[in-house]
Amino acid sequence: MSAFRNFIESYVRLPDEEWDIISGAFEPRVYKRNEIILQSGEICRFFGFLEKGLLRFFVDHDGNEVTKFFTIAPYCFTSAFSFRNQAPATESIQALENCVAYTFSLKNADLLLELKHWAIFTRKFTQQVQYQTEQLMMEAKTTPAAERYRLLLENYPGIVQRIPLKHLSGFLGIAPQSLSRIRKNYIRDLRK
Repeated sequence: MSAFRNFIESYVRLPDEEWDIISGAFEPRVYKRNEIILQSGEICRFFGFLEKGLLRFFVDHDGNEVTKFFTIAPYCFTSAFSFRNQAPATESIQALENCVAYTFSLKNADLLLELKHWAIFTRKFTQQVQYQTEQLMMEAKTTPAAERYRLLLENYPGIVQRIPLKHLSGFLGIAPQSLSRIRKNYIRDLRK
C-alpha cells in the first residue's frame, strides 16, 4: 500500500497516525482481466485505489458500449454518484488487465472524513477530478479525434497498446476503422 500513501502525499503530507487509520480501512482486492467490477444498475459500495492495472468506465447507449474514460494505476476510482448516494450506477467498471486495488465502504469513507489530512486529500483530489472531467468534455466537443489521439499518446505514453481498439475508438467517439486510419496517418507523420 505504499503506492497509495505516496499518491495521497502527492496532495497533502500525511502523519503516520492518520495513515495507520486509513490503511486499516481498506481491503485488498484482485480483479481479473475483463472482470466487471461494477455493473450498471447495481449500487456501488466501494471507493478504491488502483495500485496496478487499468480500468474502463463505460455506459450502454442503445445496445452499444460507450467508453467514458479509463483509470490508469496509480489512481482512485469509484462510481461517484452511485457510491455517495447509494443509488444504482449508470455506468459499469471493467478491469482491462489483471488489477490490484484497495477498497473501502461508504461507512469507512464517512469515518475517514473526520481525519484532517484525509479530508484535505479528498477535497484536493475531487477538485482535480472535476478539472480533468471538464477538460475531457471540452476536448470531446472542440478537438478533432486525431488531435485527441495525439494528446492521449503524449499524456499517457504506452497506454494505447494496453487498450483494445474497440474501447479506444469508443472513447474517442469514432468508428474503429476511423481510428485505424488516424493511427496509420500518425505513424506516417512521425516518419516525415
